[in-house]
Amino acid sequence: MSRDFSKVKRIVVKVGTNLLSCDDGIDEYRIEIIVQQIAELTKKGYQVILVTSGAIGMGAKELGIVHPVVAIALRQALASVGQPILMSSYRAHFKKQSLNCSQVLLTRPLLDKRKTYVNLRNSIFTLLDLGIIPILNENDSVSTAEIGNAFGDNDRMSALVASKLDADLLIILTDIEGLYTANPKNDPAAILISEVYEVTKDLMNVAGGAGSAFSTGGMKTKLLAAKIAGIAGCQSVIATGYDNEILLKILREEKVGTLIHATERKSQKTRWMINSSVNGKILIDDGAFRALKAHKSLLPAGIIEIEGSFQAGDVVELCDKNGVAFAKASPYYDSTDIIAISGHNSSDIEVLLGKGRKDVIFRPEDLVFLDESK
Repeated sequence: MSRDFSKVKRIVVKVGTNLLSCDDGIDEYRIEIIVQQIAELTKKGYQVILVTSGAIGMGAKELGIVHPVVAIALRQALASVGQPILMSSYRAHFKKQSLNCSQVLLTRPLLDKRKTYVNLRNSIFTLLDLGIIPILNENDSVSTAEIGNAFGDNDRMSALVASKLDADLLIILTDIEGLYTANPKNDPAAILISEVYEVTKDLMNVAGGAGSAFSTGGMKTKLLAAKIAGIAGCQSVIATGYDNEILLKILREEKVGTLIHATERKSQKTRWMINSSVNGKILIDDGAFRALKAHKSLLPAGIIEIEGSFQAGDVVELCDKNGVAFAKASPYYDSTDIIAISGHNSSDIEVLLGKGRKDVIFRPEDLVFLDESK
């Protein structure tokens, strides 16, 4: 099948740590080449969002640290040193192209919380309308997996950005040509895979671990990113950033890198729930379980137990009476209110919580089954 990017308008470009690193620290030449290509794409009418790694690596090289950094506090410190260095370089090169850029630092809750996500979405769309290039990076100075606000890697973050900002194409630039049948650095017989129609378990087994001392991603994370983008109807291309015209070649539909086709496009709210972290759990009885499977609303009478503390509109996990998770949902009530009305009839809600409250916990459109999110 030939590549077709004729309907592509909004593009997310993710740049990996390895591309931006060199013996002297930051690879100014590589940044310049990437910026030149982005400028060319904007002239052609594309909207480009840049997701960049490299802050920790830049900070490490600024301070003369050459060994892998594992300690969370040190990684955060290096990110705070490296981030302004990285942005200063991007800003200087975009200025040469008569373009302005902006910095957007993300943590996982910004995308998980519906209100902050909508605000972020509106902000980035405004930047794009003004002709400004948004440059996104994880806020590594405050993000940690231990407190649940980290994306895990910028590949995943770029996919979530592509999904939640309705991008048409995600381009992940790395230090190799694309996905191979084996690791090309170790196996000279490895063959480049030009197109992927489904990210399967067998395909994931081909992927390896992290690529360098300061990066967190590998080919496996890139495939997972493509899978996240795919349910948003967004195609992905994994390609080398060492080709000085790679972005232009991709949009010219040349067969470079590895193209991962999009799957069936799910609704925006469904995608938001699938990709959001859960803030609590709701355990329900058999009757409520059958009702949800029949695409009906959840009533308070069917609730057995609440775990965790969450706000109205947060994403929660739904579990059967045995505690087995089977769905995610975004309820109309917070955990305190749900505890108060659990086991009661809907007609009791007004008495317990006051007038003007909804008579269900959530409706079918506020639910996604976990088997649908795979």
